[in-house]
Amino acid sequence: MNIIVCVKQVIDTGAALSIKDGKVNTEGLPRVLNPYDEFAVEEAVRIREKSPDDTTVTLISLGPENFKDTLRKGLAMGADKAVHLLDPAFDGLDGLGVATALAKAIRTLKYDLILCGRQAVDDDRAQVGPAMAVLLGLPFVTVVTDLKLSDDRQQAEVTRQIEGGSEILEAPLPLLLTCQKGLNEPRLPSLKGIMAAKKKEIVTLDAAAIGFDAEVMGAAANRVRETSLELPPARNKGVILEGTPEEACAQLVKALRDEAKVV
Repeated sequence: MNIIVCVKQVIDTGAALSIKDGKVNTEGLPRVLNPYDEFAVEEAVRIREKSPDDTTVTLISLGPENFKDTLRKGLAMGADKAVHLLDPAFDGLDGLGVATALAKAIRTLKYDLILCGRQAVDDDRAQVGPAMAVLLGLPFVTVVTDLKLSDDRQQAEVTRQIEGGSEILEAPLPLLLTCQKGLNEPRLPSLKGIMAAKKKEIVTLDAAAIGFDAEVMGAAANRVRETSLELPPARNKGVILEGTPEEACAQLVKALRDEAKVV
């Protein structure tokens, strides 16, 4: 069984952000493997551990040179090999452009199951996984919290989160799933895994290798364009209204009318 896991490097959610020239100033900020992608890597490794002789886990990521650090972490968690899409032609792609490049690369690989994180925590769009499935002509299920494969690895029983509960679906492989918190508890890479990851293969592919035409599919063809970013306005300190209930109510109405201007 061949499992592909799509991973992304993101800024650590605990980092203090600043805006420079309408963009996030990323200089010096710590970066991590996207938390939702960790669930995908962990699930793939658990599947491989149940059948190590005939299962291969391949990571794939699109991004600059430092994204190799993220791939190394996934390899240290137990993935077998990795593919890094690296080319200036991939710079500035929107969600559809990233999905197109990943789908073209995945077509060059063998796959039975493709796992992605529910979304990336930097842009929170949750677009790339479903878009890839459409481009590859695969069935897909999002926000997955449980996965059971049939004995012959041809069918999957998938539990996905829905508003107010969950639902169970059955789908044939090949299949694409996006993974949600609760699917598993991602492991921390062991020292042995970290040392082994240094010897595992990371194949670098450029646009030509996957048939990505930058003139047609590059940033110039973006459907979504980011114009500028700004930090949310600073929140005012809370105010405690004192006095009798009637006096506090009068103060509240006055504040809503004169300060918040909502009534």
